[in-house]
Amino acid sequence: QEQLVESGGGLVQPGGSLRLSCAASGSIFRFFSMGWYRQAPGKQRELIANITSDGRTNYAESVKGRFTISRDNAKKTVYLQMNSLQPEDTAVYYCKCANLWGQGTQVTVSS
Repeated sequence: QEQLVESGGGLVQPGGSLRLSCAASGSIFRFFSMGWYRQAPGKQRELIANITSDGRTNYAESVKGRFTISRDNAKKTVYLQMNSLQPEDTAVYYCKCANLWGQGTQVTVSS
């Protein structure tokens, strides 16, 4: 059964860093692009970073230069390195592969 499991969220002070991981089970991972999304309270879920199966990346303007998406196909894992975090980055972060979503991990940026 295909599934995605995120980890690495938590509470961090403004200016701090976190690294999120999304581990995939099953066989589809290496064939598809992977995306990180986030949903803040009262807002729509938004795509913030995407990486293709061959490693090409795209970022939302709001995170460009601060966040880095990467993938390890051997480990079937995609990462989101988040630096210079700000309170407006507070959200539940989800990874997505094809039409499969993870359960989400909470990121809270607060002093």
